[in-house]
Amino acid sequence: MIKRAQKRILLSVPHMSGREEKYVKEAFQSNWLSTVGPNLAALEQEFSTRIGLPCVALSSGTAGIHLGVRLMNIHPGDEVIVSTLTFAATCNPVLYEQGVPVFMDSDYSSWNLDPQRLADFLRQRAAVNRIPKAIIVVHIFGQSADMEPILGLCREYGVRVIEDAAEALGALYRDKPVGTMGDVGIFSFNGNKIITCSGGGMLASPDADLVARARFWSAQARDPGLNYLHSELGYNYRLSNVLAGIARGQLEVLDERVAQRRAIAARYQQGLSDLAGFSFMPQAPYGLHTNWLSCGLIGPKEFGTDQPGLLRALDDANIEARPVWKPLHTQKLYQKYECIGGAVAEDLNERGICLPSSSSLSLEDQELIIDVIRRTQASALF
Repeated sequence: MIKRAQKRILLSVPHMSGREEKYVKEAFQSNWLSTVGPNLAALEQEFSTRIGLPCVALSSGTAGIHLGVRLMNIHPGDEVIVSTLTFAATCNPVLYEQGVPVFMDSDYSSWNLDPQRLADFLRQRAAVNRIPKAIIVVHIFGQSADMEPILGLCREYGVRVIEDAAEALGALYRDKPVGTMGDVGIFSFNGNKIITCSGGGMLASPDADLVARARFWSAQARDPGLNYLHSELGYNYRLSNVLAGIARGQLEVLDERVAQRRAIAARYQQGLSDLAGFSFMPQAPYGLHTNWLSCGLIGPKEFGTDQPGLLRALDDANIEARPVWKPLHTQKLYQKYECIGGAVAEDLNERGICLPSSSSLSLEDQELIIDVIRRTQASALF
């Protein structure tokens, strides 16, 4: 009989360290509660020190992608290549600016954007003088895309690069932090991310002028002067000083949270790697995978049941698990746009499963998850 969790085990929940409270109290005591204040300035400096680039703190990762798209001068009709295996927030800002997404398939070696497909596509487009203006590369589930060939191709063809590192803060590519290799990098502090301040994000760039422009736009693009003067379109995209305090405390334990998530992934490997028809997301040799989410791939014939069957079994045991992202090119909103390939991303969505991965996940709960998966296969094959 499969045991059921008394309290629902969720996919990825916030994990406070206790350090956050000090900074939040300082914000309340000093009455710095808006989108300016000491925590905000300190967070930007501390984050900048961490990744080695200037940055600006924002209300969400999506806001960061939107500003990044605008910084790349995307105008109506301009094409932007987008990884198809991702959450809709990666691409929605392209539509905000009336750009045209062109979706790009994944590869099985990293589950990220396929550099070979990108090379073939850009070569074909160059032949007809139709090079897209920019690319949004996603570092999915905490693992870096293979940036060296991607960046080389983008330099060759003059394509601007936005890195969506919302899922991969703390990940490395050849010892470089993800989000620091393109023209703009975006990070998220959403409630389900590896560190969180309930919402929030960060935009970074090696070009300080781009960061300054994003900062200006994020604060309603208000021109200097006593009067309320505006000569450009702006947004209410700044992070609050209170939430910045939470983010400061979280940033102090980022390395610990990465280690905890990687340990959870290792325990899943230890407990499930012998199961026929169940394999894990590859750990690419070129970087450090944070395992923001621990993900597996099911071979239904060998495993005994398919992804929906295993998801139902976990749900019956009061355990939240989800499919790998549904590719954007298969979404109703985006079906009319071109996709280069797509079969790999579709397969990952149809067979992939994301397991509970909170850094606070107890050993007892993880053992229960492993037991449910093992018992589900045993009962299916019996």
